[in-house]
This record gives sequence, structure tokens and C-alpha cells, in this order.
Amino acid sequence: MIDPEKLKILATEKYKENKTLIQKLKKKRPKNLDQVAGELHDNAFEKIDCLTCANCCKTISPFLIDRDIQRIASHLRMKPSDFVVKYLYVDKDNDYVFKETPCPFLMEDNYCAIYENRPRACREYPHTDRKRLVNILDLTLKNTFTCPAVYEVVKGLGEEYG
Repeated sequence: MIDPEKLKILATEKYKENKTLIQKLKKKRPKNLDQVAGELHDNAFEKIDCLTCANCCKTISPFLIDRDIQRIASHLRMKPSDFVVKYLYVDKDNDYVFKETPCPFLMEDNYCAIYENRPRACREYPHTDRKRLVNILDLTLKNTFTCPAVYEVVKGLGEEYG
């Protein structure tokens, strides 16, 4: 697996090439993009164990929707308003995000203390196996700096469509 510091270097070196690829994919909108990306996603996660990395939990915050806030607050036996005050703030995009990184629920062994109740964005991360991937390709490019699996998926997309 790629070390997070090395990943930043690799993603930076490949940024122009990957950005050109992403622009091409957004323009051409290949019909089989979701299938190809899904297969690349599955292949990447056969080699990558999130628990040995957890770079996403350590460096970025998901945005939380109201249902996430209610579910997590209930799990923690808190009022949603108290949960917001204690853990969240509103970012520049007007989304609720965690006040701190690493995530306050990331434990020392890289497990999540609220795993069964984690935010939807965490459940779906890194979003490379979703339908209509073409609509979030800019986010995918950004995530190449954070997630080794996304880096591998984009590398594979480059081999397929580049």
C-alpha cells in the first residue's frame, strides 16, 4: 500500500495528467465508466486495507446531513443540538463538518468508534463504486491525494480511457 506522504507526492506528480483525463471523461461520458470504475474499485480494495491507512479519517472531514447528526447523537445519547455544538461547525460550503481532524471518533487502532452509525459520506467513501461517477469526477481527482484506492482507480481509468 502507498504511504500517505508518498501518495501526496505521486498525486502531485500525476495531477496535470489526471486532470486532463478527468476533463476528457466528463466531456465524453463513457457509457461503461461506472462498470469500469467499479471493477477498478473492487481490485484496489483487494490490495488495500483501510484499517492500515485511515488517511481519510485522519486528514479530511465528511460533511454530515441532518439524518447523520440525529443518528450519531442518538447513538451517543446526546441531543442533536449538543452534538453539533460539541463536534461540528459549518464550513465555507455551508455544510456541517467535524471541527477537528483526525476524526474525533477515530480510535488508535484506526477503527471507528461509531462505525455502525457513521455519516453517510463515510459509508460511501471513496465514492469510486457509485453510479454516475461522471458527476463527481472532480471530487475523485481531489481524493487521489487522500486515498490510495482512489489513486489506483484513477490510474486504471487512465489506462482504460487515456
